[in-house]
Amino acid sequence: MTSRDLPHKRPPSPTDLSQHRALMLLYLVLTLLALWVIREFIPAMIWAGVIAIALWPLRCRLENTCWLRGRGAVSATLLTLAVSLLFVLPLVLTATQAIHEAHELGKWFQQVQDHGIPQPELLSHLPYGSATLSDWWQTNLAAPLSVSPAEKALHDGSVFAATRDFGLRTVHGTVLFGFMLLTLFFILQAGPSLSERLLNGARRAFGAGGAQLALRITRSVRGTVTGLVAVGIGEGALLGTAYVLTGLPHAALLGMLTAIAAMVPFCAPIPFAGAALWLFVQGSTATAIGLLIFGFVVVFIAEHFVRPVLIGGASRLPFLLVLFGILGGAETFGLLGLFVGPAMMTVLMLMWSEWTA
Repeated sequence: MTSRDLPHKRPPSPTDLSQHRALMLLYLVLTLLALWVIREFIPAMIWAGVIAIALWPLRCRLENTCWLRGRGAVSATLLTLAVSLLFVLPLVLTATQAIHEAHELGKWFQQVQDHGIPQPELLSHLPYGSATLSDWWQTNLAAPLSVSPAEKALHDGSVFAATRDFGLRTVHGTVLFGFMLLTLFFILQAGPSLSERLLNGARRAFGAGGAQLALRITRSVRGTVTGLVAVGIGEGALLGTAYVLTGLPHAALLGMLTAIAAMVPFCAPIPFAGAALWLFVQGSTATAIGLLIFGFVVVFIAEHFVRPVLIGGASRLPFLLVLFGILGGAETFGLLGLFVGPAMMTVLMLMWSEWTA
């Protein structure tokens, strides 16, 4: 058999090329249409993906245990329930505590309605602005609130509109949280087959470099979740201990709220500064100053040393890019940007390394 007897592959004709381009355009239009249809649920799907990436090593360990081997649905159910409790339990505890304190709060509010709020002594001892603050307090808060300008502001339409908007956002967030848990369950249940398909898709579309980039982004997201959550829990535990030692009421609940706030970089000072202000108003000046100093030391060490090591070590990013990625991502995409930002910085760093190699 000679080379002339072998079948030759026919070069694509202009008709074939036009059909291929039309098919690619159709795929693109249908993909964009599908994304537009599910646009309201995309944040829930991304959150589920982020949490699944963070829990993937734990899922693999559960799969390797003798009593869960081959039971992907059981391990997925356990992890999904754990995630739901992690989010729901603080809210339930906060709501329970609020209901418990509702009677005392109602009595206090009635007293304020009838007699106003006495001006704290510390306002008269401030080095700057004491006269202005005292005048404002006497005008708006010292008199009975039933006749003060502050009470009139509570009855205008803006307060009702804000309350209604808050209620709608709460319902919307609850629905998205439910869909996030549902998506997370199916991602975890799919297991290695899903990750293998995603890697094969990235390799087929972008080559070996695409698969490597996907792995780097996965490590970056996992490191970011570890850095944010682990450091937040550590800050909450340390400051919660400080709350107990300083005699603050509801120290455990306040420590839990501090841990949640500390998961967002540089937000931990909000709860412990409020606690220090409460101590200061109660007359415990030295204790308040000590709590502030301890809190800022804990935040400084956690934010400048521990968290950059956990996040940057996993994604091989320098501290400055980690910081810019977290803060810039939060500025652009909200809470979801805390994880998207470092992933984008990882992509930028990888492209820079390949370009300068």
